[in-house]
Amino acid sequence: MKALVSRLDSFGDVLLAGPAVRAVAARADHVTLLCGPRGEPAARLLPGVDEIVVWNAPWAGFEPPPVDRADIERLLDRVDADTALVLTSFHQSPLPTALLLRLAGVRRIAADSVDYPGSLLDVRHRRAPHAHEAEAALDLAEAAGFPCPDDGRLAVLPPPDTTELTGPGPYVVLHPGASVPARAWSAERCAQAVRELTAAGHRVVVTGGRGEKDLTAHVAGSVALDLGGRTEAPELSGVLAAARAVVTGNTGPAHLAAAVGAPVVSLFAPVVPAERWRPWGVPYVLLGDQDAPCAGSRARTCPVPGHPCLESVTAHDVRAAVEKVMQA
Repeated sequence: MKALVSRLDSFGDVLLAGPAVRAVAARADHVTLLCGPRGEPAARLLPGVDEIVVWNAPWAGFEPPPVDRADIERLLDRVDADTALVLTSFHQSPLPTALLLRLAGVRRIAADSVDYPGSLLDVRHRRAPHAHEAEAALDLAEAAGFPCPDDGRLAVLPPPDTTELTGPGPYVVLHPGASVPARAWSAERCAQAVRELTAAGHRVVVTGGRGEKDLTAHVAGSVALDLGGRTEAPELSGVLAAARAVVTGNTGPAHLAAAVGAPVVSLFAPVVPAERWRPWGVPYVLLGDQDAPCAGSRARTCPVPGHPCLESVTAHDVRAAVEKVMQA
C-alpha cells in the first residue's frame, strides 16, 4: 500500500504530525509526506517518511501564492498513493487538499471535517473538542486504520553531536524568535532572562535562524553563547537534545525540543489555545496570561497595547520555571 500524509503549513505543524506519520508507516509499504516549503526542514527529520513532496498551497501559510493551474497539474502528476491522510489544524478545512488528491487518483482519503465533504472523503472524522494537535492527528490516523504503534510522542531522526558548537558541559537554551510577532517575548525581556539565568549559575545558549542574528546577539549579550544563524534544523535538534531545559515561545523549536526529549519552559501567548499547541510529551511549564484579551484571536500582531500576555512574565519567573522543569 502506498500512503500519503499531507500537512501543508509550518515547521512545528509538521513535527506535530510525526506520530501520525509513524502510525501510517507501520502499516504502509511506502509513505509520502506532502508539505509546504516552511514545513520541509521538519519533514526531513521525521522517521517513517520515504518521500517528500513540497508544494506551496494557495490556502496555506502567511503569504499564500496565487492559484496556478499549471502548478496544480504538476502536483497531480507527482502524487502516487492509494490512501491519504489530510492533517489540518482545528480551524482549517481539509477539503481543498482532498479535492486535489482525488483528482490525482487517490482512492481512499481521510480527514477531520466539520463541513459536508460530498464525495471528497471516505473517512470523515470529527476531532475531540479539546484535543492537542498531535493527539488529534493520531485519532484521525486510527480512524483511518492506522493505530498508534508506539508511545505517541514526538520524535525525529537521531540528532547529531553538536558539542563543537555548544562546547562541553550542561546548558539551558533560550530561543527568542517566533514565527509571528504576537507569539514572541520581547528582546529586552529575553536579555534580562539570560542575565538572570547566568547569575543563577546556568550556562545559556541562545539560538535563532539566519534572519535573527541581530536578535540573538542582543539577547546573548556578553554572557551567553550566541548560535544565531549557525544551526539548520538537524544541528538545532542536536543543540536542543543536549539542553537541560529550553525556553521559547509557541513556535517550531518548542516542538523540536519536545521531539528530542528536552523539558520546555513555554512562553505561550494565548492567541491560539495552549491545550492544542503546548509542548507535547515532555515536562513543561507554561508561562503567560492565558486569559488575556487576545485569547483565541489567532492574531499575528498583538492587538493589545504593551503585549501584556507575555510582558507580564519576568526574568525571575523564567529562572524559577527553568529550575522547576529541570527537576521534573
